[in-house]
Amino acid sequence: MSTKNKAFAVFDSDSHIVETPAIWEKYLAPEYRTLGKAALWREEGKTNSYLKVNGKIFRDTMNTNIPRHAIWRPGMTWDQVGGLDPDIRHEKTAGASDPQARLRDMDAMGVDQTLLYPTWFAEGFHLVEDPDVAYALARAYNDWIADFCAASPDRLFAAAMIPLQNMDFAIEELQRIAKIPCFRGAFIRPMFIENRYFTHAYFNPLWAALEELGITAAVHPASGLWNPEWTSHAQFIEKMKGRSTTQVFLPEAGGGPNAGGGNGGGGILPLPGRDLGHPMSPIIAPWLDNHMFVASTLLGFAVMARYPKMKVVMAHGKASWMEEVLEKMEASALTFPTINTYLVTTDPEELWEEGEVMLGFDAEERLIQKLPQDYAKKVVWGSHYPRQDTTTAWDAIDKLAGAGVDQAIIARMLGGNAAAQFGVTLSQKIGV
Repeated sequence: MSTKNKAFAVFDSDSHIVETPAIWEKYLAPEYRTLGKAALWREEGKTNSYLKVNGKIFRDTMNTNIPRHAIWRPGMTWDQVGGLDPDIRHEKTAGASDPQARLRDMDAMGVDQTLLYPTWFAEGFHLVEDPDVAYALARAYNDWIADFCAASPDRLFAAAMIPLQNMDFAIEELQRIAKIPCFRGAFIRPMFIENRYFTHAYFNPLWAALEELGITAAVHPASGLWNPEWTSHAQFIEKMKGRSTTQVFLPEAGGGPNAGGGNGGGGILPLPGRDLGHPMSPIIAPWLDNHMFVASTLLGFAVMARYPKMKVVMAHGKASWMEEVLEKMEASALTFPTINTYLVTTDPEELWEEGEVMLGFDAEERLIQKLPQDYAKKVVWGSHYPRQDTTTAWDAIDKLAGAGVDQAIIARMLGGNAAAQFGVTLSQKIGV
């Protein structure tokens, strides 16, 4: 238990669980175990790791000795994460998959309650092609995470997996999980599914069901290491690694005129170590994916206006970009004739102010510290635990308090907003 103190409850709106083989071996219906493991499976061996989706293997592009999706633990700094020896195998943080270890880590982090997002299901589940198998996998994951949360029902909550491959199945599973207390959201990854984005009318029954059942749309991008190109921005960035290597002209390189060196007098060579790839994905992709979902689906396609009581949380992509989105959409609303084809013509900024949508922020987001009044009612805090860029509630409190933000606003940003958005009763456990 931490010796630090705070005067309010903290709800972590963006933490992760790392799925275990028990989902496939125990929770998945026996008749689907072979098909389920072919459709979606995570292998983590001693010498290699990969995600299998629809029978295809997507091998890890990072050093498998450092599981960056689950490497952080209390007391660890980002410098220490960056300084880990890549030639030594480092074990995943125990709290990533064990509920008792998770609760101890929450204590140390100053976190009273948390919402759990998936890891491997976030990456691959929406890509599973067989709708029957997807439905079986969703039920298995949801039953597994419900048992995980049962270790502390007033502290652990979860976003449920919903089989969007068949909307009838999706509605059935929403109706089932709505009766299980731990589920406070339905996981949605902002990406193309079967070449359809969430602006497609196919998804209208989803929004209607979420609104009717009072289940929050828990939108969270994924890191994009193992999926096909163009499903989201992360995948595009990852696949550009081999195509966007910085090039340099060297007169002595040779190669003839086709190489750019004239008549054999030089050539264009790649500059090693300057290519894009995974280091860029977590920097650029999350806010791009969230930006696109908000601008096109919630505002552009008027989902917020057509389903005004549906609650949404946009996790992990930060929050400061929203001001620019509104500014640009205001201009579009006034200058583009096609704006008149939108189903609802409410002013974008007015729609945003009145809508039930909140954005996730982290302890390092500087604009939240500088303009707290502008964001106070529209943000929820997330730690990203146990990923490499995890921060704690103590970090967030220190940053905001150091910027002169009033304690009542800090309490709202770190707990009150999330409680309202996810329908949770706050319960303070740490720093009383």
